[in-house]
Amino acid sequence: MIYGAITNSWRNQLDDADLADLISSAQDRGARHIELRQTCLGLAESGEGQDWRPNLTALADVVVRFPELTFDLAVALPCITTDIDPQGGLYQSQLEAARLVGGGSPHLRTVDPGTSDTPWETADDVAEAAGRIVPLVREAARQGVIFSMENSGQPLRSMALLVSEARAQLTVGEGHYLGLCPDPTNQLRRHPDSQPLDELASLPADYIKIVHFKQARDGVAIGSVDDGDLDCRAMRRILQGKAYDGPAVMEIPPHDDVFENLAASFAYLDA
Repeated sequence: MIYGAITNSWRNQLDDADLADLISSAQDRGARHIELRQTCLGLAESGEGQDWRPNLTALADVVVRFPELTFDLAVALPCITTDIDPQGGLYQSQLEAARLVGGGSPHLRTVDPGTSDTPWETADDVAEAAGRIVPLVREAARQGVIFSMENSGQPLRSMALLVSEARAQLTVGEGHYLGLCPDPTNQLRRHPDSQPLDELASLPADYIKIVHFKQARDGVAIGSVDDGDLDCRAMRRILQGKAYDGPAVMEIPPHDDVFENLAASFAYLDA
């Protein structure tokens, strides 16, 4: 498992610090992967919403400084609730940026901010969403880019159903590029009576493309990965049992002491 950080943890620092310097600070604390999150890239992006575009030159300048690190690009893309043109300027720019930063394993991690909190339970529930993501995954696969989705509003079991139904419409090769970014704490905060770790344990290993660790107490986010509502060490053990060796990103809240909190999160999981 490759411990990592995400740039939206650095909102407090981005106005006064260079993105590369912040990445260097995370690396010094033990991060080996960086998730480059749209809206938190400093000079390496411009615009908002449909007008958002990456600054490829600035991104390249950042990534080349850290040959020991791996990177993925994370974007807010309403791919589940809205029809997105796979050949459109926004999506193509996201794929291009993912290829640029991802090296030999480019990865576009998506989240749909508009997904419903009502869990999907049947194939009919996910049919419309599957129809929307299939052409996007097909285009991502054509360009060699992994396409993963975070479980923003849905339980992991529901997202797994969506992946299964979408893969059924893709070739085996294309389907390999589609997967999930499991975030069990997201699920627990929105569905407090669910069992996200059991659902994580039930996921097929090849569905898991990247994972997020975060923590809350009584539903309120805390500053580091520690004891709380979710057993994060049990989550780590589940992933190890699946031989997961990809990025494990600490998605911790912005704070003036964010880098100390990052180091503490790594130490907690390894304790």
